[in-house]
Formats: sequence, structure tokens, C-alpha cells
Amino acid sequence: MGFCFRQFLTSSLKCYESGKSHFFSHSPLFSLSVFRYFCSKSAANCNSHEKIKLGLGNIRGLDDAICLYETMARMRPLPCVEQFNQLLSRVVKLKEDSAAICLFKDICNLGISVDEYTMNIAIDSCCLSNRVNYGFSILGLFFKRGCVPDVVTFSSLLKGLFRENKINEAQELFRKMVREGLCKLNVVTYGIVIDGLCKAGNTAMAIELLRVMEKGSCKPNIQIYSTVIDGLCKDGMIDSALKLFAEMTEKGITPDVVTYNILVCGLCNLSRWREVKLLLKEMIDCKIHPDVVTFNTIIDALCKEGLVDEAEDVLHLMMERDVVPDVVSYNALIDGYCLQGHMTKARNLFDSMARKNIAPDIWTFNALINGYCKKMKIDDAIHLFSWNAP
Repeated sequence: MGFCFRQFLTSSLKCYESGKSHFFSHSPLFSLSVFRYFCSKSAANCNSHEKIKLGLGNIRGLDDAICLYETMARMRPLPCVEQFNQLLSRVVKLKEDSAAICLFKDICNLGISVDEYTMNIAIDSCCLSNRVNYGFSILGLFFKRGCVPDVVTFSSLLKGLFRENKINEAQELFRKMVREGLCKLNVVTYGIVIDGLCKAGNTAMAIELLRVMEKGSCKPNIQIYSTVIDGLCKDGMIDSALKLFAEMTEKGITPDVVTYNILVCGLCNLSRWREVKLLLKEMIDCKIHPDVVTFNTIIDALCKEGLVDEAEDVLHLMMERDVVPDVVSYNALIDGYCLQGHMTKARNLFDSMARKNIAPDIWTFNALINGYCKKMKIDDAIHLFSWNAP
């Protein structure tokens, strides 16, 4: 009598994550007949809409979402598909993609006539869960139900293919979208493809696609330019990145702090410090304030070159500009001192973190333990390891 959907969902997710669940196979996994048999009678119909609206507003975690779903599944008549869509959207916002897929399957089993929006949510959840093949299974439902997949559908599938490193399949799907006019491409779709190509190391093809966008009606935005600039920097082609940056600004596209951070990182990696200073001056002149990522990038690069004192000066400058250092800032400095064998300075910096309410993480302890071991201070290393041990 204590059976409830949340227990069923838990077992469903375990099976799903282990890869034992075939999404559209006939399985008792999603059969809730026993659950519904033991459910109490539905609430009064006149209160159902208000209850759902109130429930959606009170969702704070997956348990809340499941409780609401249980209530909705018991209602007679069943709520409309739009209300189930709202619930699914909330589950996705909780980053509970596997749960969203399980709920989608059961919504279908309830007899709800799911629409394009429902199926798009499910496809996106599949792709975010690295189950793009399940996403293509749901694509088949579009045609079965007489629905037309749109740019959101195909963009999610493209994103899923790139996430699973299925580069050739992603490129073929994109070509098919263009060749057959499956949907009207937008800047998000282009952004997914360009980002996927850059991450796969195919920056040259990403640039070709960028040029196609520049000539077409769907113009690239700052995010797309930043993605390509990042790809060039990671390929060590910083001069090409700077040239593209200049082209972008000439076209009237204003760079943001993310774009500048990418270039700062690329220049730091090549120890082109004079240009880093010029870029920082340009940022400030354009009223784009360096953030914690900007300063952390510079601190880390200086430390890797053994310029730890200069890096600590940057930390002080950071605080003077009201940019609050985080654990990454301190980890870079601590690692820098440890690499130079200055364990007293590293430990003092570590102790100062507590006074600033910055909690050390595993990288902090790893740097210190490694530094102590290199200095043959094994007792200090063991003491620190014991402190950090669960």
C-alpha cells in the first residue's frame, strides 16, 4: 500500500543510467497500473487547475515535481498537455534530465496527446543525458503523430551528436537540414555547429561556416565570434584570433568580457605580456571591467612562468578593483609557490583563505601535499592529507 511513483522513478533512473532500459521497449518499468490501483480518488475537478498552478510555483526539487506529477496523474479528467509541459520544463530546469525522460514516457502511457513542445523537451533531455539515439526515437514520434519538427528539434539533436563526439553524424545532419530545408536555421543552430566544430579541433571549417553566416541573412553574434576566436587561440593561432577580433569590431559588434578573456588567455599562454597589458588597457577604455576570470588567467600564467611575486601583485590589484578572489585565484598562487619550493609562503596563503571565508578544494590540498613531498617534508604532507581525508 506504500507504493508511490517516486520509488518507481528511482528504480527507473537506475535502470536507465545503467543502459538497461530501452526507451520505447515494452517494459514493466513504466507501468504504473499498480500505483494507480492504490491511489485515492482524484481531487475535485474545480480545484485541479489551481492546485497545479500552485504546485508548479512550489517546486524546489525533484521530489516536489514527482509529488505534483502523482497528483496530476490521479486527476479525472486528466490535466491538459500544456500543464504537463510546464511540469516537464520545471524538471529540466532542475537539471534532472533522466527524470524528465522517465516522466515523458509515462505521460505518453497516460494517454496524453503530447505535442511538439513536449517532444522537444524530451529530445533535449535525451541529448543532455548523452542518449541522442533516444532523441532520434522521439523524432520518429513527430511523424507518427503528424507533427512537424522545427529548428528547436534539430538543434537539440545536433547538440546531442556533438556532445557524444559524433562529429560526422552531426555534420551530415546539418548538411541535410540545409540541403532539404528541414527548418529555418537560426543563430542558435549555427552556434551549436560552430561550437561543436571548434571543440572537435576543426576550427577551419568553423571559420568557413562563419563566413557563410556573414554573407547570409542570419548574421553571427558576439557569442559565435567568441567561439571561433577561442578555437583559434586553443590552436595556438593567436594572430588569426586577433585579426578576427579586429574584423568583428569593424563590423560594429561590441566585444564583451568573455571575448577579451579568451584573448587574454591566448596571449598569456604565449607569454606575450606587452600585448596582454595593451588588451587590458583597451578593456578599461571601453568600460569593460576585468572580472575574476581575467585576473585568474593572468595569475595562473605568471605562476607557471615562476613569476609568483608578480602574480601576488595582480591578486592585490584585483582586490583593489573590488574583484573578489576565489579558490581558483589562491590555488594558482599556492601552486606557484609550491613549484618554487616556497612552502612557508604557500602555507601562509593557505591559512589566509580561512580568514577570507574561501574554502580550499581538492586542488589546493593536492598542490600543498605535492610541494611538501618534493621538499621531503613527509610529516607535513601526511598531516595535511589526514586533515583533508573524509
